[in-house]
Amino acid sequence: MNSQVYQTVIIGGGFTGLFTALHLAHEHYPRSVILIDKNERFCFKPLLYEYFDGEMDTVQVVPRFSELLQGSGVIFVQDSVQSIDLHQREVKLASGNSYNYSNLVLALGSVTGYHHVEGAQENAFPFWTQADAIALDKHLRDCLQKALQTENLEQRRQLLTVVVVGGGASGIEMAATLADFLPHWYDALGGNQNEIRVILLNHGQEILDGDINDPLRPIAEQELQKRVVPIEIIREAEATAVRPTAIEYKSGDRVETLPTYTTIWTAGTSTNPLIKDLPIPSEHRDKHDRLLVTPTMQLLDFPEVFAGGDCAAVQDDSSLPPTAQVAYQQGANIARNLKAIAFGEDPEPAKVNLRGSLLKLGVNDAAANLFNVFEVAGEPAHLIRQGTYLTLLPTPIHDFKATTEWVNEEIFHHHLDSPDVSKKVVQAVELVGAGIVGALVARKLLKMLGDEDKRDEVMGST
Repeated sequence: MNSQVYQTVIIGGGFTGLFTALHLAHEHYPRSVILIDKNERFCFKPLLYEYFDGEMDTVQVVPRFSELLQGSGVIFVQDSVQSIDLHQREVKLASGNSYNYSNLVLALGSVTGYHHVEGAQENAFPFWTQADAIALDKHLRDCLQKALQTENLEQRRQLLTVVVVGGGASGIEMAATLADFLPHWYDALGGNQNEIRVILLNHGQEILDGDINDPLRPIAEQELQKRVVPIEIIREAEATAVRPTAIEYKSGDRVETLPTYTTIWTAGTSTNPLIKDLPIPSEHRDKHDRLLVTPTMQLLDFPEVFAGGDCAAVQDDSSLPPTAQVAYQQGANIARNLKAIAFGEDPEPAKVNLRGSLLKLGVNDAAANLFNVFEVAGEPAHLIRQGTYLTLLPTPIHDFKATTEWVNEEIFHHHLDSPDVSKKVVQAVELVGAGIVGALVARKLLKMLGDEDKRDEVMGST
């Protein structure tokens, strides 16, 4: 490697990667920063359901990296990583380009895990990216149209049946979202919304078993039955095969077949293949093949390399769940330690504060476990969830735009236009926090100021 290369390369533009890059820019990091991701857009995954069902738009949930990084000094490269040479400190891309680094940040996240279930990868729909959401949207609309046009009752039932595999948080959120908006779609086309079936296939007896959202299980169980169409839960069902027109699952000693044209796969994740291919011995990986890192987020064998998010696990600490709140906090910690190293200082252990959990349970419905102190359900929890996530969007400009649009629609139009503004809703809005209030104040100021120079000045202070 050229000893004169002093640049940091970040692979992966998810929460860990993007927040590392943005924090480095904010803290005036003295070395060049290159962020590599195969996608053009960042995906704020916790809000992908809102993008899917039309509650939020592209700018709010899947903004372009070029917009998020504008003026930051971070170089964005849209390309796929072909290989990573830790010994030569080189990253090779599919385009043929390559980058040497003085420091590397591995933020590749995880990939959908199909667990060797026959036909799952070929026939089930994942829900991980904007492209996944668009593909599923198109497929479901086609199924509804075909159902209206067929007089074959068995085929119509098959077209109108959606099976979600996996009773973790992703499966619960997907099933609840579908059970609310699919009936409305079908009704708008002239169909009978009661013909829609949403089925949740759960491997164990309990939903959310072992999940960070486990404390919210009683609320989730109740809310799943309050959707526009109640969700059918098949428990202790192990998916064994996914066909184009059916899913097979094992229940006890029997194998059952459930006819459906739509199987959605939310049953777990796998380690990114690039992480699996790294020359890291098994004793320096966890049981899921993720990379073990020191408390400072550095690889045990390659201290110039940092890793965070779903592709890493802190050595001797299995308490951190693979969630967005952990990933973006790790990104901030990695950035601080990179800056410390650049200035000849010692890196410090990362600090991650778990702030509870938020679970979407349908359109305008959610459950929130706040700091493991108290729980909120229904529309107040929905407001808390939306507001909390929006205040965590990657940059002040993006945060401001998305938050004010949401507040304008959700609070002023949806609630204040109603003759009955409940005390619970008002309390929920207060709980959303200072981020929302600040956004509203800034929005009013911008309207009064009216010119671009003053807008920039206000945005710089919010």
